[in-house]
Amino acid sequence: MIDKRIASVDEAVANVFDGATVMVGGFGEAGSPIELLHALIDQGATGLTVVNNNTGSGEVGLAALIKAGRVAKMICSYPRTTNSTVFPELYRSGRVELELVPQGTLAERIRAGGAGIPAFYTQTAVGTPLEEGQERRSFNGRDYLLATGLTADFALIKGRAADPHGNLVYNKTARNFAPLMAMAARTTVVQVAEIVALGELDAEVVVTPGIFVERVVAVANPQHESVLVASGVSYP
Repeated sequence: MIDKRIASVDEAVANVFDGATVMVGGFGEAGSPIELLHALIDQGATGLTVVNNNTGSGEVGLAALIKAGRVAKMICSYPRTTNSTVFPELYRSGRVELELVPQGTLAERIRAGGAGIPAFYTQTAVGTPLEEGQERRSFNGRDYLLATGLTADFALIKGRAADPHGNLVYNKTARNFAPLMAMAARTTVVQVAEIVALGELDAEVVVTPGIFVERVVAVANPQHESVLVASGVSYP
């Protein structure tokens, strides 16, 4: 097995290229890989397509990446939340493209992509503005829309702990989209609070097997989005 430990967050995201599709874990603050996102800002990749549940808060993490002009397109469910101050303005001015996807459909599109399923049919969004441009078919008297699977060049996710082989456990609901994204990305990069010795993680509780992980970096005291936003922090 390969030792997947990386020395720093900067090294972990060093090869993210311009125009890449990047899945970013997190449901609002829960599970948001703040340090990896800030390292990506420092790294300089631009023209990114980002897949996330929302568009970040304040001017840190994902919102900071968008503010820095690095994101060309967002694929998400909630583009505007209470503290979403960056994305709405950029979207209205035409500087960022938006693909709005219902939350359950977004999760299933990511799962399908990771499972090698190219597309599936769902009733969600039938008869709404989100149907525009989608294929509709009827099955057993009900209408469905065709939704395509989502894959990415990179996934940036956050876990609670990992071992050197990349086996992961999460902090309760902070796992959210992370296991699906790890499966759907060609390169999965994970920040964890600690990296433990081989054998210390109970195999019965490992959520994401190391086969889906390429890089693991330890961030012993990860920052919390809500604390940064409340303090008025702006990155960089």
